[in-house]
Amino acid sequence: MDNKPKVTPKDFFLWVGAMATLYTSVFAFISLIFSYLDYAMPDALTYYTGDPYSSGISYEMASLIVLSAIFLTISLVIIRDIVRDPSRGEVWIRRWAIYLTLFIAGATIAGDLITLIMYFFNGDVTLRFALKVLVVLLVAGGVFLHHLADLHNYWSKYPGRAFVVQWASALLIVVTIAVGFFIVGTPWQARLYRYDEQKVSDLQNIQYQLTNYYQTKRTLPTTLTDLDDPLLGFQTPVDPQTGAGYEYSKESALSFELCATFNAPTQSLSSPSVRSVPVPALYGVRGEPMQDSWQHEAGRTCFSRTIDPERYPPFTKQSQ
Repeated sequence: MDNKPKVTPKDFFLWVGAMATLYTSVFAFISLIFSYLDYAMPDALTYYTGDPYSSGISYEMASLIVLSAIFLTISLVIIRDIVRDPSRGEVWIRRWAIYLTLFIAGATIAGDLITLIMYFFNGDVTLRFALKVLVVLLVAGGVFLHHLADLHNYWSKYPGRAFVVQWASALLIVVTIAVGFFIVGTPWQARLYRYDEQKVSDLQNIQYQLTNYYQTKRTLPTTLTDLDDPLLGFQTPVDPQTGAGYEYSKESALSFELCATFNAPTQSLSSPSVRSVPVPALYGVRGEPMQDSWQHEAGRTCFSRTIDPERYPPFTKQSQ
């Protein structure tokens, strides 16, 4: 007579759900830490946008919050079921799930160490890379030790300690996300940076239209509304944050000034906050393009420009 406990539908879905949410939440956690490291220690050869949340960080945060909460809840239900009915700890799906997790965690640790040694021999070990290796090692090692203890029914024997581990895991996730706000800034700060990027883009567009206006009419416009052209479908952009028009003044026959109000200084690769690659100005303006031609501080900033007629000579009637 077979005395082995049978797997109920509840057992099956609890363990499948636990493993699925465990693997995905661990992956989201590691990916999020990697994103923090990439952001805090940027590679000069990698392009960074001004908004870190436009990359995978927002998805990683959301995945980590939801999936880890589901995993911790399912784990608590499983432990309580085993405490009430110890036979639930002997079902085959539990042992398969634990052994599978031990295998994946062990393979991850081995692969992590192999990668570290390989990069060490190649002389490519950087601080950022070493920290990523350490993160994978600690996370995979923690998962391995946790399930090794579970294999020997440690958590069912000491449900209080299991409860403490669950709360410690939840606290680690909360701290990780909170620390991320100090590293990459809050989503509200990122939105302000996006406003600033759009303002710079608008000013670049206006500068191009002013240069084209000069080439066509041999003079600069008096106001920005003179640039509006229904036939070409161009309408002078306005500040996306306030809806007000950008400031423009004609300084001379070839010089003009554009002004806008920014929320923060230009975010560059050397900045400790959000990083972006400064956009060079368009050709055809004397002394440009320059890497810092659109650098700005917080508050009202003006950009003085002088058109170079040798680069942007007025159109002849035939070219028109």
